[in-house]
Amino acid sequence: MATGSIIDNSQLQKDNKSWLQFLSRRKSNAPFQGEKRCKFVVVGAGFAGLAAAKRLAELHPNDEILLLDAREIGQNASGRNSGFAVAHSHFPGRFDAKLIKGYERIDRLNAQGLDILRTEIINNNIDCDWQEGGFYHAAADKSALRSCTEFIDYLTKRGVRHQVLNQDELQKQLGTRWYKEGVKVNDGALVNPAKLVKGLVKSLPSNVTLHENSAVDSIASGSQITLRTQNAKIIADKVLLSCNYEMAKLGINKHKIMGVTLTGSFTRVMSERELRSLGNVRSWGVMSLHGGGATLRLTRDGRLAIRNTAEYNRSDLFSASKTKERGQLHRQALNNRFPQLKDVEFEHSYSCVEGVSVNKTNFFEKLGDNLFVAGGFNGSGISKGAVFGKALAEYASDQTSELIGDCLNCPGALWMPPSPFLGVGARFMMRQRFKGVGKDR
Repeated sequence: MATGSIIDNSQLQKDNKSWLQFLSRRKSNAPFQGEKRCKFVVVGAGFAGLAAAKRLAELHPNDEILLLDAREIGQNASGRNSGFAVAHSHFPGRFDAKLIKGYERIDRLNAQGLDILRTEIINNNIDCDWQEGGFYHAAADKSALRSCTEFIDYLTKRGVRHQVLNQDELQKQLGTRWYKEGVKVNDGALVNPAKLVKGLVKSLPSNVTLHENSAVDSIASGSQITLRTQNAKIIADKVLLSCNYEMAKLGINKHKIMGVTLTGSFTRVMSERELRSLGNVRSWGVMSLHGGGATLRLTRDGRLAIRNTAEYNRSDLFSASKTKERGQLHRQALNNRFPQLKDVEFEHSYSCVEGVSVNKTNFFEKLGDNLFVAGGFNGSGISKGAVFGKALAEYASDQTSELIGDCLNCPGALWMPPSPFLGVGARFMMRQRFKGVGKDR
């Protein structure tokens, strides 16, 4: 039996709402209580879990699909990320022709994830500030500039649509001279992730039953699987785990993935004059070409958002006081890039947790006869989460397809040491992540 709670402190949720801070509150679904037998249970209602539950509901219209989340919708990583739905992943290092099949496989998965989300948004009229047309990758210091050269070479050799931008061109579009060079990749989408996940929940099929604040405390495998929450017992024929790094707390894949705690801040809504100082693109996203660099968004409603810290914190959110401290780093990073906006105050700071594997790959597998798991999205969980969730549902339904094959053929996540060595290794990984970040932080 695997044990361990995957619910975090309720006060941390209240202090760390992220995008939900600016949305009207929805009435949450009641926690699951009592005992139940069912055919399928999906654990985790982020992008992967929602896609899995929907696809199971389509494939098994006469069965109830039980969907459990440890928190309220949008309080997991799906509502706390920076809102980049990636089409073309950035692979560090030089283009390697021997890896072309892997590059193509990841691109197919990203593209199908985008297709899944685009279809859901159109068919269900989901208002989530979905904006196609790609986003920027930019470099301010020498390490990131080397990565920029390599990334441009990769995009060119792959035939990916892009525009190379010098410092003057970046200033015209983004309103900052902080970045010395960049590239805009034309594919991919920006989104308000909390709006999207709320819309996906609202459009779930009628045979999906969602229970929030229903953390799974233990999973016992056998001919059937027994799940226990604080007030409930569920016996299921098949279980799909889509709770990413949190499955490690249940003893599953605990040596393959860990949670890294990130922090970010949003400014207040800016005035028209302030917005005009940010170049001629009215909504954009910038990813640093250094792995430890800042991620920025200019949102549809006129806020600047920045995220630029990553630390090992045992897969937990930060306290309000620690998050506020990290906000001082956000302030300096924003002032560096946009000194004309130094008087634009932050309205909200938050923390979030990203699932990371040592070799930055995903996992998609069947454990035993009836437990199916997917995760390890390494910061690209919107498009990848959607496609892995759909594929996991089809895999659990005994289907075969090129999509399932692509997921199964992703390189496996490498082994991580147990505690206390995990903490030592995690902190070493964080130091390596920020090595040479310089002005890109």
